[in-house]
Amino acid sequence: MAAALYVPRVNNNDDEVKLVELAVAVGSQVAKGQIVAQVETDKAVVEVEASVDGFVLTINGRPGEIVKVGEVLMWLGSTADEAAPVKETPKPTTGSASAAPTAKAKALLDQHGIDPSRVRSSGERLSVADVEQYLAQRGTSAPVTASPATSEKLPDIAGELKTLKSEEKGMLATVVWHRDVAVSGYVEMAYDVTPWETFAETFRQQHGLLLSPLLPLMAWRLVELCLETPKLNATLVGDKRYEYSDVNLGFTVQAGDVLYLTVLRESVKLGRLGFANALVELQRRAAGHRLTARETQGATIGFSSMARWKVSRHVPILSPRTAVMVAHSVTPEGTGVLGATYDHRVINGSDVASMLRKLSMPKAG
Repeated sequence: MAAALYVPRVNNNDDEVKLVELAVAVGSQVAKGQIVAQVETDKAVVEVEASVDGFVLTINGRPGEIVKVGEVLMWLGSTADEAAPVKETPKPTTGSASAAPTAKAKALLDQHGIDPSRVRSSGERLSVADVEQYLAQRGTSAPVTASPATSEKLPDIAGELKTLKSEEKGMLATVVWHRDVAVSGYVEMAYDVTPWETFAETFRQQHGLLLSPLLPLMAWRLVELCLETPKLNATLVGDKRYEYSDVNLGFTVQAGDVLYLTVLRESVKLGRLGFANALVELQRRAAGHRLTARETQGATIGFSSMARWKVSRHVPILSPRTAVMVAHSVTPEGTGVLGATYDHRVINGSDVASMLRKLSMPKAG
């Protein structure tokens, strides 16, 4: 049976993207994970990967054309002569639009301002569990509350309205979620950078790395701490804490004038060295604006460093559906500073302080 490969959603605010390159043609044999196309929105170029092994049956679009998010980009078949489906229906975003919500599910939908048609139902009626699963899987999705910009009046001073770029809209969505949903707090502590610098240099020499793995190793330590304290890697759904099964590490990367929150998924499975190498590669891809959609969505915890700017304090914004964003910086005098913005609904200040104390020292082994 033919499998549809859909046009990915690069960010939450664009319903169309530009098809900039095709790496295959009709009849080409492809492997799962192989790059078959590239799409673009503003400055970000995202690679599209084959979802299954097979052969390209049809391609719906040519380089330079604008294609709609969710529509079929290609059909992939198990054989080269397999017939592609005649009707190419858009990919359903979240599920059935016909299931009526239960009373409790409707209350939860109303609470978060969610259109019921966006949530997949697991049965004949849309349940609370369906809504909670939808909320938990939103990752870096746009907030459910509307941007206040739509109701603000223009200033009395002369000026000109400028349309936000995709990444700027994404940042607005994150900030609005942070403001309207999370109950954010902030904890900060100074630490001695010497143990971490010594550990990172020893690790670099041991594994023959070209660059210092200091930040990747600190981020890996954060992943380990999530395993020790699962509620760090969590969010709140209704009145329950939702602890994620995987640790998807969000790591900020400044690429020119674009700030990315890159996401290294299922990071626990990589191990320390694998994680460090994968995070360096993710930073390299971000610097070239060549991230896939999967590499910019679904963070469950975050790490952000402004050490390169020698700032004294860095208070980051929480990403949607996360409980912690760690802030790393080094003052001009060389003092290390670790802070964390956290969702006080999920964890408290003592939880975060304990985490930061452990993060301030490398773990041997």
